[in-house]
Amino acid sequence: MYQNMGCGIKEVSKKMALRKIVEQGEECLTKVCRPVEAFNRRLHDLLDDMAETLQNANGAGLAAPQVGVLRRACLVLDEKTEQYLELINPVIIQQSGEQTGLEGCLSVPGKWGIVTRPNHVRVRAQDRNGKWFEVEGEGLTARAFCHEIEHLDGHLYTEHIDHFLTEEELRDYLEAEEQEAE
Repeated sequence: MYQNMGCGIKEVSKKMALRKIVEQGEECLTKVCRPVEAFNRRLHDLLDDMAETLQNANGAGLAAPQVGVLRRACLVLDEKTEQYLELINPVIIQQSGEQTGLEGCLSVPGKWGIVTRPNHVRVRAQDRNGKWFEVEGEGLTARAFCHEIEHLDGHLYTEHIDHFLTEEELRDYLEAEEQEAE
């Protein structure tokens, strides 16, 4: 069985498993993650499980600490290809522009806030086999790069908001976005 994960086709040799997404208040979300040094089956299993967990949750990204693993690994949905990018030991090497928009997090379920992020981001990372590569994204992908890499340093998007949106504010924001898109 093969699966395309954004950085090439990989063979899946085990049944993937859903992992529990930890929520705000769990200590692992406030810790700085250690670099990944072993690019082995254990890492591959983690990435496969994270991909299944992320797909099941219908999210734009997932970082290892969100499933209780304190390693510098995350997945980000590439908006253009609609594939998950696997980023191991990622570092933002370039950013430009600005976007302000709605942001949420699988570890802060049902809560939303307005966050300003760079509009264009370039990341240097390793793939599941340890090979270095660079990738860039705009819009949602750039936002997800920043959001997920912040998780690896023990930060949540909630540090960037002045308040959680009320249901009414969220509805008004989404309606305004929809009208802009028309």
